Amino acid sequence: MAISSKIIGIVLAILGIGLAIWGYQLSGSVGSQITQAVTGSDTDKVMTFYIAGAVSFFVGIYLFRKN
Repeated sequence: MAISSKIIGIVLAILGIGLAIWGYQLSGSVGSQITQAVTGSDTDKVMTFYIAGAVSFFVGIYLFRKN
Protein backbone atom coordinates (compact mmCIF):
# COMPACT_ATOMS: atom_id res chain seq x y z
CA MET A 1 0.00 0.00 0.00
CA ALA A 2 2.80 2.44 0.83
CA ILE A 3 4.54 1.92 -2.50
CA SER A 4 1.42 2.74 -4.51
CA SER A 5 0.82 5.96 -2.57
CA LYS A 6 4.44 6.97 -3.17
CA ILE A 7 4.04 6.37 -6.90
CA ILE A 8 0.80 8.36 -6.96
CA GLY A 9 2.57 11.10 -4.99
CA ILE A 10 5.41 11.30 -7.50
CA VAL A 11 2.97 11.40 -10.42
CA LEU A 12 0.92 14.17 -8.77
CA ALA A 13 4.02 16.21 -8.00
CA ILE A 14 5.25 15.95 -11.60
CA LEU A 15 1.75 16.78 -12.88
CA GLY A 16 1.66 19.82 -10.61
CA ILE A 17 4.95 21.11 -11.95
CA GLY A 18 3.73 20.53 -15.50
CA LEU A 19 0.49 22.43 -14.88
CA ALA A 20 2.37 25.36 -13.36
CA ILE A 21 4.75 25.51 -16.34
CA TRP A 22 1.80 25.30 -18.74
CA GLY A 23 0.12 28.18 -16.90
CA TYR A 24 3.31 30.21 -17.11
CA GLN A 25 3.49 29.62 -20.87
CA LEU A 26 -0.15 30.64 -21.24
CA SER A 27 0.53 33.87 -19.37
CA GLY A 28 2.93 34.87 -22.17
CA SER A 29 0.31 34.52 -24.90
CA VAL A 30 -0.91 37.61 -26.74
CA GLY A 31 -4.47 37.36 -25.43
CA SER A 32 -3.29 36.94 -21.87
CA GLN A 33 -0.89 39.87 -22.16
CA ILE A 34 -3.68 42.12 -23.48
CA THR A 35 -5.95 41.07 -20.60
CA GLN A 36 -3.10 41.65 -18.16
CA ALA A 37 -2.44 45.12 -19.59
CA VAL A 38 -6.11 46.12 -19.39
CA THR A 39 -7.09 44.58 -16.05
CA GLY A 40 -3.72 44.30 -14.34
CA SER A 41 -4.24 40.64 -13.46
CA ASP A 42 -3.77 37.24 -15.06
CA THR A 43 -6.64 35.56 -16.88
CA ASP A 44 -8.82 33.03 -15.10
CA LYS A 45 -7.39 30.22 -17.23
CA VAL A 46 -3.82 31.04 -16.19
CA MET A 47 -4.79 31.29 -12.53
CA THR A 48 -6.61 27.95 -12.77
CA PHE A 49 -3.46 26.26 -14.06
CA TYR A 50 -1.35 27.88 -11.31
CA ILE A 51 -3.75 26.83 -8.54
CA ALA A 52 -4.30 23.32 -9.88
CA GLY A 53 -0.55 22.89 -10.28
CA ALA A 54 0.18 24.02 -6.74
CA VAL A 55 -2.53 21.83 -5.20
CA SER A 56 -1.45 18.80 -7.22
CA PHE A 57 2.20 19.36 -6.30
CA PHE A 58 1.59 19.69 -2.57
CA VAL A 59 -0.80 16.73 -2.42
CA GLY A 60 1.79 14.70 -4.31
CA ILE A 61 4.54 15.68 -1.88
CA TYR A 62 2.25 14.84 1.05
CA LEU A 63 1.44 11.40 -0.34
CA PHE A 64 5.09 10.73 -1.11
CA ARG A 65 6.27 11.64 2.40
CA LYS A 66 3.37 9.97 4.24
CA ASN A 67 4.18 6.61 5.87
